[in-house]
Amino acid sequence: MTVGDAARVKSCCATLYQTDWVRLLLGESFHPGGLALTRRLGALLHLDATSIVLDVACGRGASAIHLAQTFGCRVIGIDLGAENVAAARRAAQEVEISRLTEFRTGDGEAIPLDDASVDAVVCECAFCTFPDKSQAAAEFARVLRPDGQVGLSDLTRSGELPPELESLLAWIACIADARPVEEYGALLESAGFTGRSIENHDEALTQMVRDIRQRLLAAELLAKLGTAELPFVDFEQAKSMAKVAAQAVRTGRLGYSLVTATR
Repeated sequence: MTVGDAARVKSCCATLYQTDWVRLLLGESFHPGGLALTRRLGALLHLDATSIVLDVACGRGASAIHLAQTFGCRVIGIDLGAENVAAARRAAQEVEISRLTEFRTGDGEAIPLDDASVDAVVCECAFCTFPDKSQAAAEFARVLRPDGQVGLSDLTRSGELPPELESLLAWIACIADARPVEEYGALLESAGFTGRSIENHDEALTQMVRDIRQRLLAAELLAKLGTAELPFVDFEQAKSMAKVAAQAVRTGRLGYSLVTATR
């Protein structure tokens, strides 16, 4: 991928993730397993009221807010989308958790935090979309304090994926550049992390793909009835990709894992 392609992917992802269309398909947490897996990730990282946590690609703040509410930790969320950041701030205010949360515009490959400033880094269903994953892993290590931990939840792949899952739409859906789970571990180890642990949660991806296919059908019906305005959506392409993705999950080519490691 060229620098221009990488910038295009980032821009498309940041723009699309701020739309009502994505929330319609993915719900509020934007990743397989929802807040239940967010809570599991927090437990694996041993978060508590003394922890300062960075949520990379935080979206509209659902996970950051949930971690703060569940563990009492302070959470800093960064996201490329300014609208997402504004929405996350509003959401935190609505549930009166602003004292424990902070949201900033920022890039996971150039994190706007000082060295050794956080105790844990979480990145849910976003690491696979970073064009320069080695740089992102290095940034995670840079902002972590000694003995700090990183926790990824992300799509994994086994073998080659069908051509339908290599498109720009597949990039935006966090599929096209999914890597073998061992590669995620190797990227973290190259950045200086040790003691990696892996949990498989393929069932969460199976359920999410099933939900997306059902929501696509509902959204298409609403659009045809004129009760929803989704002018930029190519339903045929989206349904085709969802069908192929479902088959890839069934055959074990696509999966979902939690990966943790220590700085």
